[in-house]
Amino acid sequence: MKKAEAADKADIPDGMSIPEELERREERLKVIAQAKAEIERRAAERHAVEQADYEKKQADRAAKQKQSGKKPRGRGPKPPLAGPTDKDQVNLTDEESRIMPASGGGFKQAYNAQAAVDTETMLIITTHVTQETNDKQQMSPALEALAALPGQLGKVDTIIADCGYYSETNVKDCEAKEIVPYIAIDRQSHNPSVWERFREPEPLPDNADAVARMKHRLKTAVGKAVYAIRKSTVEPAFGVIKAVMGFDRFSLRGCTAVSGEWDLACIAWNIKRLHVLSA
Repeated sequence: MKKAEAADKADIPDGMSIPEELERREERLKVIAQAKAEIERRAAERHAVEQADYEKKQADRAAKQKQSGKKPRGRGPKPPLAGPTDKDQVNLTDEESRIMPASGGGFKQAYNAQAAVDTETMLIITTHVTQETNDKQQMSPALEALAALPGQLGKVDTIIADCGYYSETNVKDCEAKEIVPYIAIDRQSHNPSVWERFREPEPLPDNADAVARMKHRLKTAVGKAVYAIRKSTVEPAFGVIKAVMGFDRFSLRGCTAVSGEWDLACIAWNIKRLHVLSA
């Protein structure tokens, strides 16, 4: 009681309003409760995907055992754990952003900004922003955006991408849309030997699938020259936007607003390129 009486008699710090402070703390508790609910929702969504993948692996394993009559080697797939994990979290400033690996190491709260660049003009022709960290899942929306471009701009017949976009599905999707893919299988060494640089691969077998054809294509002298174009077209576009134009972070919050901000940055790049092309 003495402590309470002393506190009542003490001076309130300058600029502090007790009702406003209580309201701020109550609002903070509401935000935390909403964040917990969002974490649980994401965990349930993730578990549903992981459970479907687990059941598929189990079915494939059972089919393989039935076909061969032998128990498959190795350990079977582990069932996914339901519920949030210790690493699950929500950013209270922008709950739609996600934790992603940083280019210089470590992690940061971010979005994954994508762009397709024309190799002849270096103009950005499609963009989109995603909450997904993995670039493998971004080939499909990029192909859809390319297909939706006006016909007078011409038809895309070749696509070049680094190893982050490689998957068998992506290679097949490109060929299904009559686009020749040049997607790196893995990271390439910077100093290949003379033999590796100039030798031609063995002829392809007649029954080669889409992935085998692309791997063979990338090993040819023509394929290496085509893939090398990426370093002088797509890479400079992103590099100039970040280092020269100073656009190295988003100022807005929410995926929709961030998408518009990324479009504005890409429009600014295209204006710079049009000025150079028309000079």
